[in-house]
Amino acid sequence: MRGLFVTATDTGVGKTILSACLLAAMVADGERVRAFKPVVTGLEDRAQGGGGGEADRWPADHELLAAAAGMSPRDVAPFRYGPATSPHLAAELAGEPIAPDRLLVAARGASGPDTQRETLVVEGVGGLLVPLAPNYLVRDLAAALGLPLLIAARAGLGTINHTLLTIDAARAAGLEVLAVVLTPWPAQPTTLERSNRETIARLGEVEVQTLAVVAGREESELARAGGALPWRRWLTDARSR
Repeated sequence: MRGLFVTATDTGVGKTILSACLLAAMVADGERVRAFKPVVTGLEDRAQGGGGGEADRWPADHELLAAAAGMSPRDVAPFRYGPATSPHLAAELAGEPIAPDRLLVAARGASGPDTQRETLVVEGVGGLLVPLAPNYLVRDLAAALGLPLLIAARAGLGTINHTLLTIDAARAAGLEVLAVVLTPWPAQPTTLERSNRETIARLGEVEVQTLAVVAGREESELARAGGALPWRRWLTDARSR
């Protein structure tokens, strides 16, 4: 299996948009791709309108990934729940706890029949230490799949601590961190934002890239933003592991 695992420092950081941008850019460049997100929660809130906030401009995570990859939303996310809770609690409330082996089967099945010619982009849920099952974390899934990580992180105040903790949590489990991606990155970053980027790169000993503000969900816009990232090199690095 070849591909990338996109995680984040927290929920709502922008990892779904980052994942969709990567998928759209790959498709635009002729790559054959598949998308996978193990669990989606909070669908009840969306069905009830969501309150008109920023998130309402975007479809549900699995729907955005499916559109970017040319897949069915159901094939992208095998476990979908209404309550906006952690995955293990949503599954418990639904009366169907998630078995880790089912997650692995679903993830490996998402790579499709021609795994040598397809790139799998897996988007995690929240951060690395979010439980998918009572004793099974997102980090455990990433380790089992053996995919290198991209970490989506905020650009502003507080991101240094959150990002360095995420890097430490990943490396403690033997995971390879390809890069941190700060998102959304403004056209005119502040002194604080520029300092955050440099500090994370220096203290985390990691590559730090930025994803510009994405104006909308159109495939061309997603591909434009994703195309500015060095995803070809990341895939080359991942394939040479």
